[in-house]
Amino acid sequence: MTMLDDRQTAAPWPTAYPQGYAVVDVETTGLARDDRIVSAAVYRLDALGDVEDHWYTLVNPQRDPGPVWIHGLTSDALEGAPLFPEVAAQLSERLDGRVLVAHNAAFDWSMLAREYARAAVAAPVRQRLCTIALAKELRLPLPNHKLESLAAHFGVVQQRAHHALDDARVLAEAFRPSLHAAARGGMRLPLLECRPLTEWTDSPVTPRVGHRPPRGQETWRASRKRPACPYPNPGRYESDKPLMQGMRVAFSGDTSVDRELLEDRAVEAGLHVATSVSRLTSLLVTNDPDAATSKTVKARSFGTPILEESAFTHLLRDVAPARTLAVPPPSRSSE
Repeated sequence: MTMLDDRQTAAPWPTAYPQGYAVVDVETTGLARDDRIVSAAVYRLDALGDVEDHWYTLVNPQRDPGPVWIHGLTSDALEGAPLFPEVAAQLSERLDGRVLVAHNAAFDWSMLAREYARAAVAAPVRQRLCTIALAKELRLPLPNHKLESLAAHFGVVQQRAHHALDDARVLAEAFRPSLHAAARGGMRLPLLECRPLTEWTDSPVTPRVGHRPPRGQETWRASRKRPACPYPNPGRYESDKPLMQGMRVAFSGDTSVDRELLEDRAVEAGLHVATSVSRLTSLLVTNDPDAATSKTVKARSFGTPILEESAFTHLLRDVAPARTLAVPPPSRSSE
């Protein structure tokens, strides 16, 4: 389909749709609440998804840059870069009055919100749109919900994966046909409210082992039924090797990243999130491996590898593809 045909089939455009979008990508020192942004890019789009302009900046995180092997930004490269407060006004100008669009928007928004809060500046973002959620609403036939899969579906060529400017360009090009497909079907966009942080402390939260919050402040949440992992379990995680799709991952204890978000990222990467530890578990993720929880005790008895959250989230950025698809179980009608 040509660009002209795509525009024509999108009419009439829903009047309830936003009038502008800011497609955003940030590269960071990690995924925890005290991690920092090292680069940011914004593609501004009009109401129809056409590119108006783009912007990119490095950001000095004032700390170790984290996974250099992923984003390629060393301490030397970031040494002369501006601090976030020095680029906040330029970034705000490009976000103001627009819907923030990102691939896994909850993560990009949370990193931006924390940086704005540290700088004591109000983030001019009121709504966000996650392209993973949009792809699911559109029922796109994707093997997974990685950016590279979305790009391949729409024929967008990625040149520098994990470079904020190129990732934002790729997402902008893939978002436009997604937006038009939603408009053709009269679909309501999956917009979510953004609530800026009003205060910040640079002291990371230290989980207290065994702590239970007072009644009325419980942090438990109901488990969600997830679709079956389409990949076979390749076995246990081996040190110094990448994670592989199909690996069975369990979590124990407090996590810096919201547990639900962390599990969603694992599922989107093609991993199987397990609620318990067994001999089939590929690895256990915990920030307190010495705690005598049922999961850590079982993991040690089975010889299951144990990783800290920070190591796991770094590995999560580059999961190796599965060798084969799992064979689906026979349906009840065929039994």
